[in-house]
Amino acid sequence: MHAMQYEITLPADYDMEIIRERVRSRGHLLDDFDGLGLKAYGIRERGTDGSPVNAYAPFYLWADPQAMNRFLTGDGFRGVIRDFGRPVVQHWQGLFHRAGPARATPPLAFSRRTTPLPADADPATAIAGALAGHEELAGTDGVHTTALALDPRHWELVHFTLWADAAPQTVGARYQVLHLSAPGIGRLATGRQW
Repeated sequence: MHAMQYEITLPADYDMEIIRERVRSRGHLLDDFDGLGLKAYGIRERGTDGSPVNAYAPFYLWADPQAMNRFLTGDGFRGVIRDFGRPVVQHWQGLFHRAGPARATPPLAFSRRTTPLPADADPATAIAGALAGHEELAGTDGVHTTALALDPRHWELVHFTLWADAAPQTVGARYQVLHLSAPGIGRLATGRQW
């Protein structure tokens, strides 16, 4: 499993209805993209859920890294580049994935929190602690899906959770989900990924 996100910050007075219409008209195009586990079409709106910015910020879990490469070099991502410029694409190695009790409910939100590993921390110990937290989180009411991933270049963990309703304030940056494409959600490995 690979996790991926790009976040396109938009002007403070940007009409977010433009993004909502973009997702309404194009979101379904990845509903059958082979190798995609899930894509949460996320937005942040200035002044909502503590967001200081307007942003379009989809988050992906890939079941197949070749599919991620196909997407980044294909027509869909060319459209993003054409309309917004080429964004920085963050990506992480998957460490953990688990369905929550609300998996059957379309999610309305997701949260993302990035945690740097201190230079003097043992990576295995830090990851084990984060995994235990995600195992517990996976059983929480309202959780659709939770995942943990690692960027070994910067030694940081990303904590990603889809929520059936609004994301709690304590879980990091919060995003509204406009659409979920999940053609390969069943292909995402469950539990610890090594």
